[in-house]
Amino acid sequence: MNSHDKQAFEANKLEKRLCRQVGQAIGDFNMIEKGDRVMVCMSGGKDSYGLLDILMKLRQRAPVPFELVAVNLDQKQPGFPEEVLPAYLTQAGVPFHIEAQDTYSIVKAKIPEGKTTCSLCSRLRRGILYSVARRLGCNKIALGHHRDDMLQTFFLNMFFGGKLKGMPPKLTSDNGEFIVIRPLAYVAENDLIRWAEHRQFPIIPCNLCGSQENMQRKMVGQMLREWDKKYPGRLETMFTALQNAVPSHLMDASLFDFKNLKTTGVADENGDIVFDEETFPETVGKPFAGVPLVMGQ
Repeated sequence: MNSHDKQAFEANKLEKRLCRQVGQAIGDFNMIEKGDRVMVCMSGGKDSYGLLDILMKLRQRAPVPFELVAVNLDQKQPGFPEEVLPAYLTQAGVPFHIEAQDTYSIVKAKIPEGKTTCSLCSRLRRGILYSVARRLGCNKIALGHHRDDMLQTFFLNMFFGGKLKGMPPKLTSDNGEFIVIRPLAYVAENDLIRWAEHRQFPIIPCNLCGSQENMQRKMVGQMLREWDKKYPGRLETMFTALQNAVPSHLMDASLFDFKNLKTTGVADENGDIVFDEETFPETVGKPFAGVPLVMGQ
């Protein structure tokens, strides 16, 4: 097999994996139903390009009809190449809408130099995109967050927020009006990077926040990449854990009624194995070697 054939083989294998994983996520969480009109949020980054690309492929063979509308919020960042996305979306043959709102000036005016802009920027974007979804008659909003984003969010909440809380694959919007879905929930970021390179997406960098290298999310992301490099399979195991919560073995009394717990005399596989030592698969080397567990070290 020559290099060209090998590249084609690998690209085909990657495409099948992406379609399978996205299709599985959609099925597992009933993300898309008959007659849905899905607004696909396009930032111009690899994740949103990959999301739209795979959804367009899946729609061609989906068992139920649904519509896709690509939407980009042009935040009027200096130097933003506003012609790139319209040209790409026109060529892709998907209905699209570009919403021009100068949130860049608002964020720059409100946030002191050097401070993280993400929080305010996100709130402004969210309100605008809800309005656009309403005008376009969309009932679902699809975001390009992937598996690694979900793990990062989980650790951010645990380290800095004091919560066991992640990023859900499907949830109602905070105003209760739309269903927000994340079809890339099962997809690894490395696969999206490879797919973007293969498809040669015209990536648009975010200059508004791209220079904020010390953000907590970037640091947690670095920690996860180090783990993945040193201990292959660890991210997959942690992601599986997000789907296997055992409330009786945590400490949240709102999820499990500890106060009124009574004996039943019936064996329970989730009962406390107080006299048994918990065992886990062997790990080569020290699990946290070289990885700072306290951000900022």
